[in-house]
Amino acid sequence: MYWDVKFVKPLSDYRIYVELENGSQGIFDVKPYLDQGSLRELRDVHYFGQVGIQFGAVTWPNEQDIAPETLLAEMLPGEPPEPFAQQHIDADGCETTELSINHWT
Repeated sequence: MYWDVKFVKPLSDYRIYVELENGSQGIFDVKPYLDQGSLRELRDVHYFGQVGIQFGAVTWPNEQDIAPETLLAEMLPGEPPEPFAQQHIDADGCETTELSINHWT
């Protein structure tokens, strides 16, 4: 669907940078969810960094997820911070390295 996640990257302070199929991109703050049920496991920074994409949703290895609709409703518009040259997981589950020279908006 047009709001499926196509790119996700963990950031500091329990935030993720997300790009959706509809062209939206932004920063989603996961902190408000860290006290809820299975999402408590995301408090482990190493585990939080294992974020990926499955079936168009942001997911972690133990089946925690954040639906694209939630991301779209709550993420703040923005681009990734500079420099942004790190490995990430795309919607096909492939690891790639990408460099973006965009600035915060």
